[in-house]
Amino acid sequence: MCTSITLVNKDAYFGRNLDLEYSFGERVIITPRNYAFRFRRHGEAMKHHYAMIGMATAVEGYPLYAEAANEKGLYMAGLNFPGNAFYKDCEEGKDNITPFELIPWILGQAATALEAKELISRLNIINVAFAENMPLAPLHWHIADRERAFVMEQTETGLRLFDDPVGVLTNNPTFDFHLMNLNQYMNLSPKREETGFSDKAGLKPFGEGMGAIGLPGDSSPASRYIKAAFLKLNSVCGEDECSSVSQFFHILDSVAMVRGSVITESGNNDITTYSCCINGSRGIYYFKTYENNRIQAVRLFDEDLEGESITEFSISDRQDIRFLNG
Repeated sequence: MCTSITLVNKDAYFGRNLDLEYSFGERVIITPRNYAFRFRRHGEAMKHHYAMIGMATAVEGYPLYAEAANEKGLYMAGLNFPGNAFYKDCEEGKDNITPFELIPWILGQAATALEAKELISRLNIINVAFAENMPLAPLHWHIADRERAFVMEQTETGLRLFDDPVGVLTNNPTFDFHLMNLNQYMNLSPKREETGFSDKAGLKPFGEGMGAIGLPGDSSPASRYIKAAFLKLNSVCGEDECSSVSQFFHILDSVAMVRGSVITESGNNDITTYSCCINGSRGIYYFKTYENNRIQAVRLFDEDLEGESITEFSISDRQDIRFLNG
């Protein structure tokens, strides 16, 4: 489970809910321009690249990003895509990249979504795990800059790119389903709509919000897609940073997982482990966790971006409450 959205106000904002039944040792990690990404599975080392910031776990000093944005404002997130994701063997003449290397491989070289598409034209996502005890996650990817967004999926039929005019991605089914499914909700409106049912029954709204009756509220991927799209496309907020960040998290909160509301096949609770909002224009990574919903932030450009070592920021999972008296 997961939900990723884009939102352009005065600045461009990107981010996601990461919904998971466990923690993966996540922390905010900045990778500077001269950290050597060694695509040791298949490919050459990338010794100089764009700096990036995102949520990751570091294994053997290697940042395994769940999502990130680079210094140019390009964003990329991997979302769960079970049963559909298909990783191949190596192919001659292709850029054979593993799923765990995809985010740094693309964000390290591409400044825009269009440049990312050009890179992907030679891409083959291969079935090689980071380690034997770390099986590959089945993923599809949301990629966006200020101007456009698209979705990348590799299934048994091959690798496909979908332009994303809505700026939202969830999980299964494939992305073309979600775009088509939107058409079933054309009647929804944020306004206090008058009835189209009949002019003979004297029907009138008896409360605000009735124009959006039928907006899904469950946690399934299809429903989260519709709800996030409706709220994002009808979003109204000020252009200042605090208003934009606050609005972004309100949209993510509307499709977040509450402990106990979704039980996985293994019997565990699926929760929104963390939510993040990245100001791609300024390189600021905002986040909050399930256990601590105070918004915390890390600035990319406050660090030495010419360095060779990653910088890790641990996450406080204890609720931060501000008392106004006593």
